[in-house]
Amino acid sequence: MKYTYPAIFEPDEGKIGVEFPDVKGCITYGDDMADALEMAKDCLEMMLAHYEDEGLAIPPASDIRTIQTPHVVSYVLADTDEWRRQMDSRAVKKTLTLPGWLNSKAEKAGVNFSQVLQDALKKLLNVSAPQAATV
Repeated sequence: MKYTYPAIFEPDEGKIGVEFPDVKGCITYGDDMADALEMAKDCLEMMLAHYEDEGLAIPPASDIRTIQTPHVVSYVLADTDEWRRQMDSRAVKKTLTLPGWLNSKAEKAGVNFSQVLQDALKKLLNVSAPQAATV
């Protein structure tokens, strides 16, 4: 599901705090505005995915014009379906091909093909596995 909620961005001790007035407990921060926007999106997606998973009522989003604050207020788009895909750590079966001689050598060496492919892809893409989400 896609949702849009207003967020309040407030400078706080060299960082930027983010609060969603309509989603209780949905609070995060970033090192700068770009980081705060990214963290806000992730925090909102995680919280709303939790609401969906637990069958909790999704709170209605306020009209941004009704929020009275001296700080920056902006809408944040949350896509809980995309968030789940990014956090999904289930194994996915892939079929691949490689030369017979390389397969023979790797099998004799006891190579774990899945682990080698995972390690190589993480290195190539400069990524690590997502951390387990907790709410």
